[in-house]
Amino acid sequence: MCGKPDPSGQQRRQNRDRGAPLAGKSTLNRLETFGAGTLESQKYKKIDYIERAVDELMVDAFLDSYRKAPHSIVLDIDPTDDELHGHQEGRFFHGYYDCYCYLPLYIYCGDHLLYAKLKTANLDPGNEALPDLQWVIARIRARWPAVRITIRADSGFCREELMRWCEENDILYVFGLSRNPRLVKRIAKELNKARTRYYRHRQAQRIYKDFSHRTLDSWSRSRRVIGKAEYLAKGDNPRFIVTNLPRQLIEAAELYETLYCARGDMENRIKEHQLDLFADRTSSFTLRANQLRLYFSCLAYLLMSELRRRGLKRTQFAKAQCHTIRLKLLKIGAQVRLSVRRIYVSLSSAYPYQNEFLRILGNLRTAYPQLA
Repeated sequence: MCGKPDPSGQQRRQNRDRGAPLAGKSTLNRLETFGAGTLESQKYKKIDYIERAVDELMVDAFLDSYRKAPHSIVLDIDPTDDELHGHQEGRFFHGYYDCYCYLPLYIYCGDHLLYAKLKTANLDPGNEALPDLQWVIARIRARWPAVRITIRADSGFCREELMRWCEENDILYVFGLSRNPRLVKRIAKELNKARTRYYRHRQAQRIYKDFSHRTLDSWSRSRRVIGKAEYLAKGDNPRFIVTNLPRQLIEAAELYETLYCARGDMENRIKEHQLDLFADRTSSFTLRANQLRLYFSCLAYLLMSELRRRGLKRTQFAKAQCHTIRLKLLKIGAQVRLSVRRIYVSLSSAYPYQNEFLRILGNLRTAYPQLA
């Protein structure tokens, strides 16, 4: 599943390492504790990792998961808080999250993780995301030059620089737009209609308005804005998004409810990444070491995603989250016995997912004939 050409480790350079396919904990520790200087400046622990190579691996894993280039893809981008409990490098207090934290930036396409980078909490994610997004899109288009790319994000990324770059490079976008009195005034009639309908039917009411809007000084041009005039039991709930998708391609209600609201699934991916695969274990002192810890979690997520797509298809676990996979399929007690010719792995007869386990094993053998 890692794409490792020598899974048994027989081709490793040192005789002492042959037969051990994976790096030990000491090697991983040396990677983590290596300083930010050059190898020559370090007396001990002369082992390093290349950040850009790991970034390339994650994007390439996404590209390789397709047999042919898709017609279109949607990239979700969002930061999240990674609370800190020590005096790590790059530690800053964030008023919104009310804690000292990092703000790692994630880019997903569906359940595929494409990019994960630690950012410090004193930086604005909306202003810092463009170089990262440019790099990811350039690597995608190098393989898929004709794919239509849509970027989806909340109002924190609704910035002139980012929107202008998308418009100049044939990238579609759908961003949340923070409400203000000017925007609310534009949908005042729709809000009144929604309020009247609510008191008539006693059910939540939504009316969408599609209009062009330009800010007083921050935007360089007028842009398409969708206003949602919603009235709930607690009162008015106006919402707005801005996009460069043309009206003839998608209507306002479908754009908001089907395309933009689907962005919420990214929150589930981030949650299982942090809670189930420990992406928030950034307790090393240096930012570089903590970035490596985040990478370890990302690689674990890639393996889980690959297992889901290839091994768990047509089973009840095909859409299971990482916690469920670990609990019901991986953390299983077994007895291992060695003979001259065979290795016996004996599972408990009371294991409730025996049939599913065998089906998953068959899927993996089909996907990876070398395992048979």
